[in-house]
Amino acid sequence: MRFLKKGPANVDEENPYWMSFSDVMSALLIIFILASVVLIIQLMEIQEELRKQQQEFNQEIQELRQAEQVRRTILHEAADLLQQRGIRVTVSENDTVLSIPNDILGFGTGAHEIGTDYQGTAVEIGRVLSEVINKDNRVDYLDTIFVEGHTDNRPLNGFMGKGNWGLSAFRAISLWQLWGELLPEQFSLNDLENKDNQPLFSVSGYGPTRPATSRQDTEEELSQNRRIDIRFTIRRPSSAEYRRVSENLEEAIQ
Repeated sequence: MRFLKKGPANVDEENPYWMSFSDVMSALLIIFILASVVLIIQLMEIQEELRKQQQEFNQEIQELRQAEQVRRTILHEAADLLQQRGIRVTVSENDTVLSIPNDILGFGTGAHEIGTDYQGTAVEIGRVLSEVINKDNRVDYLDTIFVEGHTDNRPLNGFMGKGNWGLSAFRAISLWQLWGELLPEQFSLNDLENKDNQPLFSVSGYGPTRPATSRQDTEEELSQNRRIDIRFTIRRPSSAEYRRVSENLEEAIQ
């Protein structure tokens, strides 16, 4: 009887699960590599989105700074031109307001009409404002210009029952109406619009509620509060725009 000698057993034959285990490990390795690639791509996309959002935010900040510089330039140019023409005005409140004292507009006590002898001065102020606002497309950086009336804190009886509130508002209205009637067409302020196609100028009265001095004991202090302020506000990103940038940044981070 002949016996056949068997050779060494094949490892895979003796371990039937080894091949399956190796296949599983290989598959897991491939999955891990693919997952890593996907994660890297996602991280790159997030980084790019963050870069875009940061760039957009920086651009809005830069535009805001530019608008602030334009406003500052307008105010100081106007003040310098008027000073050269003998018209005394001041720039106040962190370069946001051109302040015109009542005495150069000729408002009498408790009166809201600009005196005839002072109309030339009022027209010259409007003309200078038109010149400096319309230069170099500066109007694109502005949102609203308020012609604000202000009074001192002494009680005012009468004036159609509106007291200092009414007096301050009507003085501001008188100046605005005078500009509309007497300014030459090329210097008209009525037709100026902001970038949203809304009228650039607005008129308001504050009575004694926004004093220019902390005390009003002397005639000088009282006089400083009787004024017309030309307040310049600049275009800013809206709350919706800020919210959109913030939400996009949060989404990109998540």
